[in-house]
Amino acid sequence: MYVHIGGEVTIPADSICAFLSLETVSPYQKSITDFINAEDENNRLQYLTDEIPRTLVITFDRTYVSPLSSGVLKKRAEIGKYA
Repeated sequence: MYVHIGGEVTIPADSICAFLSLETVSPYQKSITDFINAEDENNRLQYLTDEIPRTLVITFDRTYVSPLSSGVLKKRAEIGKYA
């Protein structure tokens, strides 16, 4: 099954490694900033909207910046895995 993660992007539910809520991450947490910068430098970072980013969706081959909350995405992924 597929999961709609924002914008016009849907991905296979079984490709999702993690959701990281950007609402609870401090901009001063160097490890998160370094990860996002590394993904961007390796052309693996994709912004799904110009709205306020709420969640990082980390997959095996890409990282997406989604405007949807991690709770909504988690529910969608659970439904997608068991549908």
